Amino acid sequence: MSIDDVSLTPEEIEAALRNVMDPELNKDLVSLGMIQDLTVRDGKVKFTIELTTPACPMKSKIEADARQAVESLPGVSEVEIHLTSNVPSNDQIQGLAQRPIRNSIAIASGKGGVGKSTIAVNVAVVLANYGSRVGLLDADIYGPNIPTMMGVETIPSPEENKLLPAEAFGVKLMSIGFLVQPGQPLIWRGPMLHSAIRQFITDVKWGELDYLIIDLPPGTGDVQLSLAQSMPLSGGVIVTLPQKVSIEDARRGLEMFRAMDVPVLGIVENMSYLELPNGDRLDIFGQGGGEQLARDTALPFIGAIPLDPAVREGGDAGVPIVISSPESPVAKALIAVAEDLAAKVSIQAKRRNQNIPIDIID
Repeated sequence: MSIDDVSLTPEEIEAALRNVMDPELNKDLVSLGMIQDLTVRDGKVKFTIELTTPACPMKSKIEADARQAVESLPGVSEVEIHLTSNVPSNDQIQGLAQRPIRNSIAIASGKGGVGKSTIAVNVAVVLANYGSRVGLLDADIYGPNIPTMMGVETIPSPEENKLLPAEAFGVKLMSIGFLVQPGQPLIWRGPMLHSAIRQFITDVKWGELDYLIIDLPPGTGDVQLSLAQSMPLSGGVIVTLPQKVSIEDARRGLEMFRAMDVPVLGIVENMSYLELPNGDRLDIFGQGGGEQLARDTALPFIGAIPLDPAVREGGDAGVPIVISSPESPVAKALIAVAEDLAAKVSIQAKRRNQNIPIDIID
């Protein structure tokens, strides 16, 4: 900090900013260490706000509140705010073999066909678009669809006895689909699955990652258990359809996370409704099941994703909907889900580091 204006000091600016609260952590920006590089010169105030994620959904409010607090001080003629980010890490993951992965998010469902991979792919791409360093692990050993959905067919040649991930849309990705012939069935038992999952974690040269998004297979089988044994998870997400049968299966997936001591970040309801040309909504798979499951289990309802044929078309063509049609309602819903997940994971880590009680329930 520099003091170049005797009538206005950095201490006065800090005092004003102590009244600005992070709306999710409920603590002021100064105490959280989010105010950086504060300078004052001739009434002009400059500082940086360091967010916990570049995908912060509340960044506009935080910036506006900080600006208003400083502009209200006598002697302030101009306020210049820069936004940056530093994604806090899950210390359990960082401490495991010094692995440079800050956070991991598992996307799961109790049954197949609910669009779990679609959620995983688009969340990963959204976070990468915001500037995060993102990896996408296709852990669905029996149905590896991520390469097709990301438009990638091969991975680079190994380097230093490590597998190199492919890359698309700014996301590093790895899948068993890169390592077997198209259409080849995988008839593997538990030990082989465990070995494959562990190799995807330890023998892939991921590099520095802010987020590793993991697309789990449907159900509650060996792959989920192997993943939990191989790597601590920052959190899990349950994807469901609105209908009762899907909700019943989703509940089993949710209880799987709880049995493995994985924090459940919330529920996403996919294919929630179809918007008709006249503006009406058609509830093809029922209505409100995901929200009801969230209420019943005291978990956050993260969002409802509308049904749109363009999502399927993008998946087949290898171009995620958030890239091909970012202004569409379904893309905006997926962007909101990605922002919400990034915020929840960062809040958990920040609260842990700041000794703030952790509570991810909305």
